[in-house]
Amino acid sequence: MNEWNRNDLSIFLNQRGTGLVYFYTPLCGTCQLAGKMLGVVEHLVEIEMGKMNLNYYSDLAEKLVIESVPCLLLIRNGEIVDTIYAFHSVPFLLEKINKELIQADA
Repeated sequence: MNEWNRNDLSIFLNQRGTGLVYFYTPLCGTCQLAGKMLGVVEHLVEIEMGKMNLNYYSDLAEKLVIESVPCLLLIRNGEIVDTIYAFHSVPFLLEKINKELIQADA
């Protein structure tokens, strides 16, 4: 999963992209586990994914109403359709992605 900056996020949203944006902080242990889970997900689905260190983009936390990390935004056609804070498991994430992004675009 590629590290995104503000410009990457803007391009993705302005081009009405569909995919995932993962917000984390490096010292968060739960974020490290969530990142590993997303690494598995990345190998199982063909969907655009980016990650952003929220320490550098605190203004986005307010703008995107991010309450805590880890945070996964599911975005369809440039719009946030779901926000996940509790990652649970890889099968849980795959089900959410399939339901909200893949089947919805089919």
